[in-house]
Amino acid sequence: MKTYAFRLHAFGAESVLEWEEVELAAPGPCEVLIRHTAIGVNFADIYMRQGHFHHLPKLPTGLGLEGAGVIEAVGPDVRDFSVGQRVGYAGGGTIGSYAQARIRSTDGLIALPDWMDDKVAAAAFSKGMTVQYLFNRTHKLTKDDVILFTAAAGGVGLIASQWARAIGATMIGTVSSEEKAALALRHGCSHVIVTSQQNVTDEVMRITKGTGVDVVYDSIGRDSWADSLASVRRLGLVVLFGTASGAPPPFDVLKQGSEKSIYVTRATTVNYMTDNAIRQASANHLFEMIHSGKVKIVIGRTYPLRDLPQAHRDIAARRTTGSVVLIP
Repeated sequence: MKTYAFRLHAFGAESVLEWEEVELAAPGPCEVLIRHTAIGVNFADIYMRQGHFHHLPKLPTGLGLEGAGVIEAVGPDVRDFSVGQRVGYAGGGTIGSYAQARIRSTDGLIALPDWMDDKVAAAAFSKGMTVQYLFNRTHKLTKDDVILFTAAAGGVGLIASQWARAIGATMIGTVSSEEKAALALRHGCSHVIVTSQQNVTDEVMRITKGTGVDVVYDSIGRDSWADSLASVRRLGLVVLFGTASGAPPPFDVLKQGSEKSIYVTRATTVNYMTDNAIRQASANHLFEMIHSGKVKIVIGRTYPLRDLPQAHRDIAARRTTGSVVLIP
């Protein structure tokens, strides 16, 4: 069958995104044909489009990690999924969610509960499962913890704000504007620092009475890294889980490590979601948080699929809040 998808023939700016007609073969062993109903957009997609990942796909390639839709055909040996079933995914298999329909491996495919809207699923999987492992595996968050979380009004940040509030932890969030500060506070952030107006480390030390936070969750990288290191307490943990502004400078273990003997880790989904059992358990925990009402997925903007280049521009310019979803 024929469908349309965005394809990359070169890495670079939004202009390299090409809308093309593609031919889909019948699903092979352990594969399904998914007709997308909603597609998630992640900063990782922008990194990949720009060619910034260490392990880049061979060109030409599709793009996009996350989506939700309905199975229209199944290949041989597919036993856990059936035609007509609603499913979602984030990672696992191959990239290529920026498409009206696609053939995809059942690896990492998750059946959607009846109560979950497709747009919510597309917005929630990658970002929500990131928060799930950050707060449960990278560091087991407790009600006694005080944390610093960058980009608190973004898709990941708004989920983290609500999740931290449900646990009872104190979350200090950073945002770039007063409007985003109000949004983060409404969704559970205990304190918000507006980076364009306030010094992050000074505010953290004021709030924590000079101690610093137990954990820093940094998704920005280069522009926030100095504040992240300065804001954590002695023996605290700094988690780098994104590099929206670029890679942070090298960490001098001898000099910087001696100052407070902090722990530093680079958290990436590929090292946490290593098999289907782990991915399913993480999704189940996320579903529980959403169904209970403790976490509400905030979809800041939706775009027609064809407007993907504009969505990428808006995300990179920090003109969006919450999650961004494409509608085929």
